[in-house]
Amino acid sequence: MIVLAGTIDFDPAHAEAMMAAVAVVVEATRAEEGCLDYVIGPDPLIAGRLNLFERWEGDEHLGAHRKADHSRTFQRALGECGMAGVSIDRYDGAAVTKIL
Repeated sequence: MIVLAGTIDFDPAHAEAMMAAVAVVVEATRAEEGCLDYVIGPDPLIAGRLNLFERWEGDEHLGAHRKADHSRTFQRALGECGMAGVSIDRYDGAAVTKIL
């Protein structure tokens, strides 16, 4: 299992367009084979920041996601919305223990 977690910063003046792009990519990605979780949402305290969390079955699924048309469209939207920074960490093969 692969987990990605991080943040994407963009120009808050483009929040409406950014959230429209987020809705499209989240819906399409959740339908992809091997996608276990895919969430992108606005930070409640920092304007212009998205929090990202993804879980994938394996590298082949993550690789296919990165090549998908909706992923490329989202990348373009990030540029159009003034992407100011990205910080995403990858976690491989983490043991999972359900706590709730």
